[in-house]
Amino acid sequence: MMSQYSWRSIIAQVAALFMVGVMTIGVFTYMSQHQVADGMVTDQTETMAENISKETILALREYPAYQWLIRYWYAHPDDLDIEYDVVYTAGTRTEEKYNLFRQRHPDLVLKYLTDDEAAALPEEDGKLFAEIVYSWLITRVNEIKQIYDVDYLFCVLTEPPYDEQFFLFSAAEPDSVRGTNYEEVYPLGVTVKVSESQQQAMIRACENENYLADAGDYVDYYTYIETLDGHDALIGMTYNLSAMRKSIESLTWRGTSIAMFLQFCLSLICLTGIYLLVLSPLKEIQRSIREYMHTKDSGVVRARLSAVRSSNEIGELSQDVVDLSQELDDYVEKIESITAERERIGAELALASRIQSNTLPNKFPPFPERNEFDIYAVMDPAKEVGGDFYDFYLLDDDHLALVIADVSGKGVPAALFMMVSMIVIHYVAEKFQSPAEVLRAVNENICKNNPEEMFVTVWLGILEISTGRLKAANAGHEYPMLRDPDGDFRLIRDKHGFVIGAMDGLDYQEYELQLQPGSRLFVYTDGLPEATDPDKNMFGTDRIVEALNAHPGSDPETILANMRENVERFVRDAEQFDDLTMMCLAYHGPEGRDGQE
Repeated sequence: MMSQYSWRSIIAQVAALFMVGVMTIGVFTYMSQHQVADGMVTDQTETMAENISKETILALREYPAYQWLIRYWYAHPDDLDIEYDVVYTAGTRTEEKYNLFRQRHPDLVLKYLTDDEAAALPEEDGKLFAEIVYSWLITRVNEIKQIYDVDYLFCVLTEPPYDEQFFLFSAAEPDSVRGTNYEEVYPLGVTVKVSESQQQAMIRACENENYLADAGDYVDYYTYIETLDGHDALIGMTYNLSAMRKSIESLTWRGTSIAMFLQFCLSLICLTGIYLLVLSPLKEIQRSIREYMHTKDSGVVRARLSAVRSSNEIGELSQDVVDLSQELDDYVEKIESITAERERIGAELALASRIQSNTLPNKFPPFPERNEFDIYAVMDPAKEVGGDFYDFYLLDDDHLALVIADVSGKGVPAALFMMVSMIVIHYVAEKFQSPAEVLRAVNENICKNNPEEMFVTVWLGILEISTGRLKAANAGHEYPMLRDPDGDFRLIRDKHGFVIGAMDGLDYQEYELQLQPGSRLFVYTDGLPEATDPDKNMFGTDRIVEALNAHPGSDPETILANMRENVERFVRDAEQFDDLTMMCLAYHGPEGRDGQE
């Protein structure tokens, strides 16, 4: 048995370790504080710079014709009449230009103009379009600069050997002077020589997509956007970090001093408490456990441990050990019961999964007697059962209803809500020929009895088979993708309505798509673009379009198989986070496949 002196010896050793630890931590903290401060500033700056770059790039790519715009701005910097700080009130030049553009082209939505549409504009209207978007864009970039309080934020075009920069746009504070003098903000079209450090930073950014160059109290950050006509487009920014570094270093030194003092005080208190409240009672518990190990007499051990009366966790520990022998027997019985219950739940979930799978259309081709179209769909739940669903059915001989939806949440609750939603949509769709009216009626029906406040996003289309005219409405769902004959898939940015089940009394907007023989329609749930790899990168819309256009003319089943293969190759061994549902329609026209061929 260990003597009382031995326990004091342990306390002495622990006290010595406490003191050595406190001193070591203090010295290490003092020596490394400068490095830690720099690292914190650099990491925070790089994270913020990455966010700023993403927002700026999104602001640029918000306009589908941004590539045409960049080329136009680069080619006509001196010909443009630009307002660099647009005030969102009537009467500005930009407002007048916008109204003029709408009068000339009432059928075009300026913000969603594509490259081809912009290129088709008359020269005067193309210039008008470039001036309006530039004024809108620079106003948004100014807002980003002010929100993040960055010293300089700009976009440049450059090319090897990267010794010059063509300024596409530069953010500025309100009422800042734009020019080429010292402390003035560069306007569009200014070309400047760059330093060697900036030159290397741009080269690294083009190689690695982004790069942070540390130059003492200043840092330069560049993000690569893309290459157009041999020119690399980069987002750049500059931070002055001198004040931040001094502040962090001062706070780190003060915190280190206070922490060391408190650690000394805390060590003394902890050592005293450990001995009085922990070590002495634990010694008795240790003796009892060792005796049990030798005698296996649980009755004697339980009697001895009952004498430990500490009014803290040690007392609870002694009582826990007293109850352990009896609880072991109870535990074995519970394990057997839990195992049986788990097997029952697993069997029920497997049955629920089969029932849900059989509820969805799963026989392909679903309409073998109809050769005007082909359709294929899949649904892979993240758990045993899921909340995604698809559906398609003939409303009459000439109208095909297409539905894809995503219920909020996962698992059994989402699956039950999915069944209700699917039934209601199917029932209502047979009464209306308008997708917007169907969604409105479905929303009213679901909102009447939705105490759990769940909701579902829905894309609904009704195809007139004889003409290829597709009427559709979108209730908060993902954008569909369409391929014209002999073309590539493209994203259809339809107008979203609010989700189904969240608020009653809503109306939904309807739009039309004209399908030609050879057209392909692809719809999906958010589990596809949000599929995530082990590095937390999402699959994204761009990869969806790229995968579709690898074999754009394939049949629907092959298109979905290729898409699933691309997703699996992207996510690798990462766990599936959300339900993944896809549906593809191939339209062959009223003459059918033979007529198309």
